[in-house]
Amino acid sequence: MPRTPRSPSAPPRSFLWTRRAVLTFLTAFALLPVFVMVTTSLKPLQDVTGAFRWMPSGLTVRPYIDIWDTVPLGRYFVNSLIVAGSATVLSVVIAVFAAYAVSRYRFRGKRVFTVTVLSTQMFPGILFLLPLFLIFVNIGNTTGIAFYGSRGGLILTYLTFSLPFSIWMLIGYFDSIPRDLDEAATVDGCGPLRALFTVVVPAAVPGIVAVAVYAFMTAWGEVLFASVMTNDTTRTLAVGLQGYATQNDVYWNQVMAASLVVSVPVVAGFLLLQRYLVAGLTAGAVK
Repeated sequence: MPRTPRSPSAPPRSFLWTRRAVLTFLTAFALLPVFVMVTTSLKPLQDVTGAFRWMPSGLTVRPYIDIWDTVPLGRYFVNSLIVAGSATVLSVVIAVFAAYAVSRYRFRGKRVFTVTVLSTQMFPGILFLLPLFLIFVNIGNTTGIAFYGSRGGLILTYLTFSLPFSIWMLIGYFDSIPRDLDEAATVDGCGPLRALFTVVVPAAVPGIVAVAVYAFMTAWGEVLFASVMTNDTTRTLAVGLQGYATQNDVYWNQVMAASLVVSVPVVAGFLLLQRYLVAGLTAGAVK
């Protein structure tokens, strides 16, 4: 059977083979740590602390059972869900209203507001640790409202990170939505809020999903502020994993098992919402 002639615009075969080799190397490089985590989580502790072996001599699911008893992982899981979920919902709701106002209306201080929101992303997060700690402690001493060591205080802390970026990205996405849709809704008798929820928000679903995923991932895996702003009752998963290291030993197989369990919600959410996330980030980056 004669070969199909190559198109003149087709890339050379050397380029195709080089691309395959590079992609194969990058895939192996990315999956190798995951492979080590999975195999380590299925090893007995004595095999983990001994000489490293790529393949375990014996497989056991005991680490996945013991992770719930060694530390109160269930409580940490609930704390992380409450904190990350609340921070995500608040970020999305506030960002939608703020971005819609900036995108659709003219008001005094509009440029100052947008520049201020964007400039907050220029500073490293650790600079806000001490000010937020002092603010929460002083509020608690003055009013008796316990922000320090509470879930509410941690939610407010995460809003300081996720909200500015969420507003900035949704402004770009709302700008890409034609204003004719708002005007058509107004002609049909819709007010500003009704036009927002019936016309603009359905058209901005990819951008809103991208903001929600970003806010959730930021709150779910954050360690620094969670280690300072929480106590034994409100501790989150990212900090609770330290409990598998004791003075006598480190339960590495349970650490790997717990790390895989912790990553399941984020990975599952990312895979389910991947197409919305890519569309939202692409549209928001155009403006």
